[in-house]
Amino acid sequence: MELEKIKELMDLMKANELTEIEIVDGQSRIMLRRGAEPGMVQMTAVPQAVVSAATVAGGGAEALAVNADANLKKIESPIVGTFYAAPSPNAEPFAKVGDHVDDNKVVCIVEAMKVMNEVKSEIRGTIKKVLVENGQAVEFGQPLFLVEPD
Repeated sequence: MELEKIKELMDLMKANELTEIEIVDGQSRIMLRRGAEPGMVQMTAVPQAVVSAATVAGGGAEALAVNADANLKKIESPIVGTFYAAPSPNAEPFAKVGDHVDDNKVVCIVEAMKVMNEVKSEIRGTIKKVLVENGQAVEFGQPLFLVEPD
């Protein structure tokens, strides 16, 4: 997607006070989400490149950082549901950035139809990025974590 189109989408979001917009076109999926800070937009492109950041100041993007690090592996949601990083609201997350995970380590829970489904890492490595927020709805196959394999 062209930078001008992304800027137009960010302007549209700002003008209409939207917090999230998602566009799916064949194999490509672009999600723009306004963060907690005013004017902050996070963008994720799937399948390979993760595009993050885009500080909006004066209606335009100041920066657009693309990380297409091919050696990072994804932990994906096995089902449609709601992502939970911890077993309870006051508990520590199962996995956070910098944590080392082994195969079969629980990294999160995805709730579907009031059933809590543990999601286990099938990769040994270090969590480099958590791609979803606690309580966020997730789709089947949606990347949840990026892991640098051992």
